[in-house]
Amino acid sequence: MIYLEASVALAWQPIQDRQPKVSVCDGTLVSNRLLECEIWTPPHSRGIADSHGEAARQLIGRVALMALNPQVLARALDAFPAPLRTLDALNLASCAYLADQCQNVELASCDRRMNEVARAMDVPLFKPEAA
Repeated sequence: MIYLEASVALAWQPIQDRQPKVSVCDGTLVSNRLLECEIWTPPHSRGIADSHGEAARQLIGRVALMALNPQVLARALDAFPAPLRTLDALNLASCAYLADQCQNVELASCDRRMNEVARAMDVPLFKPEAA
């Protein structure tokens, strides 16, 4: 199972200047419900949701979205090995929750800081083949 963090998901959107160098297309994708908001905010804020909405719908349709349940929120309130932004804390708490539920989960993120904190938490990082 691959926990899809927004930095990877957003890189696949046609409104971005870059594409990820990796592919997670063959894996089972999971993320928390915040991903939906993170995917839709850029096209809405740029006024291009009508022309770029199909790509967002297709991506969201491939991802199993999990709730931010009380256990995830409680973990996000705890200290992390290094400072994190709020959404990063919620994502790492979600990923850790899945691991605590005996799920074999790897984090897919393009965010260097988030990857460093994940390593410090012993959260496995997704290491795909180059696309």
